[in-house]
Amino acid sequence: MDSGDTQKTLWELKARSEILQCVHRYARAVDWLDRQMLLSAYHPEALDDHGIFVGTAAQFADYFFEFHRKRQTATFHIITNHVCEMAGEHAHAESYYMYVCKNTSGSPMSVAGGRYIDRFEYKGGRWAIAARKCTVEWDLGAEAVLPPELLAAFAAVGRISRDATDASYERPLMIDPKRVGTRLGF
Repeated sequence: MDSGDTQKTLWELKARSEILQCVHRYARAVDWLDRQMLLSAYHPEALDDHGIFVGTAAQFADYFFEFHRKRQTATFHIITNHVCEMAGEHAHAESYYMYVCKNTSGSPMSVAGGRYIDRFEYKGGRWAIAARKCTVEWDLGAEAVLPPELLAAFAAVGRISRDATDASYERPLMIDPKRVGTRLGF
């Protein structure tokens, strides 16, 4: 391996580490309702599609922090499998999550699982989320806490399929502009 290959390998390893740390920072920020930490995981113009909400990171923080304050006394986002496909100063990542929460009413606890499907970009000397789609693959107890229309809206993120039509294969990952501004009441 020549020095050019070594430098490229080192840059990619560092990038992968920074991307995974960004995913972990996001999860911690949501659990502790830490706005600054949450915003640090995204580029300012990034868009996030969580089904019931589609908009910028700042709007996401406002919406979901209120959602979690109203509906839960504690949340725990657990990141499991993580894959990252590098393409220069762009990367596509898929991170599996489990979400456990203590509810303020209804079922005392809910558990859900899904994936964060992300397009990362390296800008301004840092890796951050440029676009995110959050899928909900399964849940236990959410139907006792959330109205059916909210549960159904989570499916609007994109196709969940065990083949190449799944949202995780979309390159580059894009958020449907017609969905921006979606905010369902809770």
